[in-house]
Amino acid sequence: MHRIAWLVKVQHCSPLSIMTVTFNTQAADELCHRTQKILGLKGRGMWIGTFHSLAHRLLRKHYSAAKLPCNFRIIDQAEQLRLIKKIIIKYFPQIREAQQALDYINSRKNEGLRPTHTESSEIQHRKQNFVHIYKIYQSMCDRVGLVDFSELLLRLKEMWLHNPSILQKYRSRFNHILVDEFQDTNNIQYELIQLLSNKHNNIMIVGDDDQSIYSWRDANTENIPRFLTDFSGVKIIRLEQNYRSPNYILTAANALIAHNIERLGKKLWTNKSDGERITLYKAYNDLDEAQFVVNRIKSWHQTGGNLKQCAILYRSKAQSKVIEDELWKSNVRYSISGRIQFFDRQEIQDVLAYLRLIVNHNDDRAFERIFNKPPRGLGKNILQEVRKISINHNISLWNSACTLVKKSFFSKRIRAAFRCFTLLIAQLKQNTAEMSLYLQVDYVIKNSGLCTWYQLKTKCPEDQQSTRRQIKNLKQLVTIARQYSNHQDKEGRFIFCSPLQSFIYHATRQNLSIANNNLPSEYVDAVQMMSMHSAKGLEFPIVFLVGMEEGWCPTHYSIDNRVLIQEERRLAYVAMTRAMKKLIVSWSQKRRLYGKELYYKRSRFINELPSLCIDYLSSSR
Repeated sequence: MHRIAWLVKVQHCSPLSIMTVTFNTQAADELCHRTQKILGLKGRGMWIGTFHSLAHRLLRKHYSAAKLPCNFRIIDQAEQLRLIKKIIIKYFPQIREAQQALDYINSRKNEGLRPTHTESSEIQHRKQNFVHIYKIYQSMCDRVGLVDFSELLLRLKEMWLHNPSILQKYRSRFNHILVDEFQDTNNIQYELIQLLSNKHNNIMIVGDDDQSIYSWRDANTENIPRFLTDFSGVKIIRLEQNYRSPNYILTAANALIAHNIERLGKKLWTNKSDGERITLYKAYNDLDEAQFVVNRIKSWHQTGGNLKQCAILYRSKAQSKVIEDELWKSNVRYSISGRIQFFDRQEIQDVLAYLRLIVNHNDDRAFERIFNKPPRGLGKNILQEVRKISINHNISLWNSACTLVKKSFFSKRIRAAFRCFTLLIAQLKQNTAEMSLYLQVDYVIKNSGLCTWYQLKTKCPEDQQSTRRQIKNLKQLVTIARQYSNHQDKEGRFIFCSPLQSFIYHATRQNLSIANNNLPSEYVDAVQMMSMHSAKGLEFPIVFLVGMEEGWCPTHYSIDNRVLIQEERRLAYVAMTRAMKKLIVSWSQKRRLYGKELYYKRSRFINELPSLCIDYLSSSR
């Protein structure tokens, strides 16, 4: 942020000549807001965003050069998986590996590779099927204008390579490129930075190789060392002062990560006091561990601490269930990261499907979701007939339905229902065309029939409570749309797509930074439970690092792998350094899993911590 301000105010660079890439939308919004606060009007129109959002922005502007329709739609992994399952059912019924096929496709795209880049002679038979699935999947997406997140980056790379004049335009424009969290970049992100740069660009990356924990998401741990050799005249600045944790925690974290040999090397230090030693608790079993953690949290709360200041971090979700049960029994509020999010709720997805179909009639997934919602007499058998025509004639479900209606394929009742549906979509599109974003959302909620349907289907007190929550969520969606629109207008980001298209894109990305500001008060003060991966970038006054056993952290499949064991150690390092005041580490001698009691020994990572930083406790059992 201050480097951007320095470039603009001291070096007199145009804000439009600076591209800044961050790794999540919340960080991008925060950086944009704070930078503009420093620069004032000079910060308007700056290019600050994630790799995906910036790629989305460029592809919207140059959709023709990218060989995309103007109203192309972004799909998330859940929708990718649904498409792949359909392909497997139709073409590869013998395969039961939809998720593996999805991972394969995304991984190939993150490497910058199309199906044609793979030689069938070099791969196993199982992966040959994945290549064929990749081809069919991409053909389906191209037919109806669907773009997954990995495709955003690959399509941008291909557009630049096939249109040198466009690439040169942005090379000349962006004299300064700044990239945050560089250790999390994958191959295609690295290649995009390389393509955009030339000898006139000034590139600054910020990264911590000790926090590279996403290789399973195709992050390349070699990108930082690779940067040092691919770019000339690189200057390294080590930021080693830590402002978060006390000395005992930093000393232990330094000792732990020092066991990794493949690192650039740094040593964190702080001006803070030594603080409290790390508490290490040896539990009799997982129930004893859970009770110990909950009792410590209750003591913290009773002495004036907030529940939200406590975080429970675990390597696997399987380790959280016993602790969750104990929190519930003790009437201690908690929130679990990874549970259903606001934009994933059924009623929100229904509204978004209407909005998506308004923007693009060829959105098959949106069509499937709402063609009979609210019920209009169009059941699953009708949808199956529409699907058959769609597949056989390679057209969208919308066009398929229109074709069947025109040919009088269905009964008069069914044709009338379809006509009412298509007319409804057309009217919603026409009537909302000139409205502001939040009014568009509000109009669709009220005039699609969804709101009335939720209210009428209430049959018992439990349903009434659920309905009230759904109606409240629908109102919340309108509020979010208003806040989103106001925020984006201030940033000047509605440039290459409509506000509605932008909102749908960010809803797909599940950008909850706006929504979370409006959570009901009863959810605000709650213990935070999350995986170690989810905790990256966060901080809490008191951190419980649970389940630190061999086989869990590190995982059993990484124990004998030199590369994976180093990433597991980095993960433990990240988890430890989330603590601002107190770190409590626990491990259990036995756990009950799948109806069996299994015995464990403590993690090697515990053995790598210096004893002078630790207070040892154990169960009295």
